Amino acid sequence: MFDKKAKPSPARQRQLDRYSQLVDKISPKSELGQGLFRAFITGGIICTIGQVFIELGLRYMDMTVTTAVTFGSMMIVFITAVLTGVGVFDRIGQYGGAGAFVPISGFANAMVSPAMEFRREGLVLGLGAKLFSIAGPVLVWGISISVVVGVVYAIVPW
Repeated sequence: MFDKKAKPSPARQRQLDRYSQLVDKISPKSELGQGLFRAFITGGIICTIGQVFIELGLRYMDMTVTTAVTFGSMMIVFITAVLTGVGVFDRIGQYGGAGAFVPISGFANAMVSPAMEFRREGLVLGLGAKLFSIAGPVLVWGISISVVVGVVYAIVPW
């Protein structure tokens, strides 16, 4: 079998060195500071938009705090889904990196992106089936764990 700890032959070592040089030459150079700044700004803007919706719900729609927070999250998911559908969120993600995907917007993008690839297969088998390829496991495990926790709370007196 192949021994990972064995020293490569000289020919193999030259091949590995050439490959490493090629990777260094072709790979795009990224500025760490610039990437961190972009992620911080992008994530901050997304969270600020969510906070604006929370404040709108509290002040103008007479919502409770819990309802307003849910409303803010729903609006971020909705806006991200629409922007993903029209191809704008991909550019936001390229610019902001993790700052665009760490907030709840990343979930909406991950849910809509597979559906966009399969929309030519029709509404049910393409769009409908792929829309839940990411959300399905999240929903299944979320519901399953909530049932288990509910049963534990019912059995164990707190």
